[in-house]
Amino acid sequence: MDLGALVDKASAILDDAIVGEAATSLFDDATAMLDRIIAQRWLQARAVVGFHPANSHEHDDILVYADESREKVVHRLVHLRQQQAKAEGIAQSCLADFVAPSGSGYADYIGAFAVTAGIGIDEHVARFEAAHDDYSAIMLKALADRLAEALAEYMHARTRREFWAYAPDESLSSAELIGEKYLGIRPAPGYPACPDHTEKGILWTLIDPIENAGIHLTESFAMLPTAAVSGFYFSHPESDYFGIGKIGRDQIEDYARRKGMTVREAERWLSPVLGYEV
Repeated sequence: MDLGALVDKASAILDDAIVGEAATSLFDDATAMLDRIIAQRWLQARAVVGFHPANSHEHDDILVYADESREKVVHRLVHLRQQQAKAEGIAQSCLADFVAPSGSGYADYIGAFAVTAGIGIDEHVARFEAAHDDYSAIMLKALADRLAEALAEYMHARTRREFWAYAPDESLSSAELIGEKYLGIRPAPGYPACPDHTEKGILWTLIDPIENAGIHLTESFAMLPTAAVSGFYFSHPESDYFGIGKIGRDQIEDYARRKGMTVREAERWLSPVLGYEV
């Protein structure tokens, strides 16, 4: 299905004989609340982005340097590699593949970002819940989440065209953006290509979202406000989104060593991708 057909199919839901009435009612309610959010300034959006000298290293790590001299490593991003069998000639992917190796002579970079559209949401959610209006409370949180995703999309577009400027002439339609036709990716810790949420700790050190965007991390590395998105920017023209899939005990043991964790700690953080019983 092409992108235009995909957008048309999404729009057709409003006219569907079975779900169209409910979908239209939900759409109208969401639009009305969005108008109130804007008119009454219920929410504040904030964002921070940063770019850092980096090169990949052996064992699927990415080294982040203190400055352009690239003499001092200040952070090591530890990644996992797919282990599932693939057709001959197709490699098992790792995010470190999308950053130039340290011995290549190419001075590469990695970006980091964090955005939120949820500053100020708590008082309004509390007001709805106090009035036993759970529908409105859920609607507001859902809209804030969507606005945060939209802000992440907007900041990534500006990164590609202006901040990092590796695609300065990019001109994509909304359908092409939905289809991820842009160059580069923005994977988030905790998601398929980077399933370990603890990598957010390094991300927070790199760009300080607490000070710069009002976004905090809990002990379990959840973001507050919850209407927030964070991750890394990769500019490699062949970078794409992928899932690690299930991994074996051998990689867990190697990952734990590189992260400075015990194997049990690594298994806890990576439990969704373990290919074996603990």
